[in-house]
Amino acid sequence: MVLISILITLSYLMLIGGFVYGFDRVKTFKLDHNTPKTTFSVIIPFRNEAEHLPTLLESITALKYPRDLFEIILVDDDSEDHSVEQITRYLKSNSQKQRGLKLKVIKNKRISNSPKKDAITTAIHQANSDWIITTDADCLVPKHWLNCFDGFIRKTEASCVVAPVTYSHSKGTLEQFQTLDLLSLQGATLGAFGMRRPFLCNGANFAYKKALFLELSGFEGNTNIASGDDIFLLEKIAKAFPQQLGYLRCKEAIIQTRPQLSWNALIGQRIRWAAKTSAYNNGFGKLTGGIVLLMNGLIVSGIILSLPGIFDFKTWCLVLVVKAAIDFLLIYKTAVFFNQKSVIRHFMVGLVLYPFFSFYVAFASLFTTYTWKGRTFKK
Repeated sequence: MVLISILITLSYLMLIGGFVYGFDRVKTFKLDHNTPKTTFSVIIPFRNEAEHLPTLLESITALKYPRDLFEIILVDDDSEDHSVEQITRYLKSNSQKQRGLKLKVIKNKRISNSPKKDAITTAIHQANSDWIITTDADCLVPKHWLNCFDGFIRKTEASCVVAPVTYSHSKGTLEQFQTLDLLSLQGATLGAFGMRRPFLCNGANFAYKKALFLELSGFEGNTNIASGDDIFLLEKIAKAFPQQLGYLRCKEAIIQTRPQLSWNALIGQRIRWAAKTSAYNNGFGKLTGGIVLLMNGLIVSGIILSLPGIFDFKTWCLVLVVKAAIDFLLIYKTAVFFNQKSVIRHFMVGLVLYPFFSFYVAFASLFTTYTWKGRTFKK
């Protein structure tokens, strides 16, 4: 038991240590002020987002990018609320601000078990620009968002760009827990790029050439899985054109999204995320998931088995200290980049809660269905 614990702990230490090393290898991109040239089609699928769409549209209106170089395609995925009416109402009441803005609302064409992949594919076939950028309806985009992508593309000649995402609010325990969790994911994303082993991205801030999407047959091969429009496409690109991938490490490109409002909603979201992991084709991604699961399982089982004396409590404490040290280093670096150092004071709470939360989600994803935007999906 002790030997197994040592092997798992060392594997975890090497993995997260690798992310820390890779994190520093990704260069910070500084926004330049050269004349923009890249054309973008910003695709935003939505379903029942009437509450969030006005603030998203407000942030889009504030973009500092030339309006003749981008278009907004909002894809209605059978919304049952007043989402479309909200968009119409906003555009009418802000007609002066919208002058020159190319924005249209289209209906999703369902052809698979994955509504979001269908929505993105539907929009891409109607897109007029060279580049596709996806984001979500509950997000806020920074004013120089597209300028950052344009500058990075011109400098690197990348064909696919992954960019940072964070939560917009982190006041209560639930929000702070989610922020710490997302910071760890973003740190791993950035670190993996620095290690030249990219396996994570977030569809709320993800860009790629339209021609590349079509060349790789889009989401073909994983449309039976409801989620994963971002990860599965990244896997395809990383396999076919690894040198054309880039990470946009730029604070002016950070997208803000909203945390879940309840623990049940958070667990449901994470079960949805976990349900797609068995279909991953990226070997490093699978290895990472396995090591993290084993480490969290060791923490959970170790404390339970130490109560009757089956597992040595001092060994468990040592494992926890090692995990805390390397996790803190990665999360701190990520928090500094996202200007969210204040959430670090809640690190110990997250350290204790996360293994139990993560292990439960992983176990539940094997046996339960999940609900997403009012629909129920099987794994």
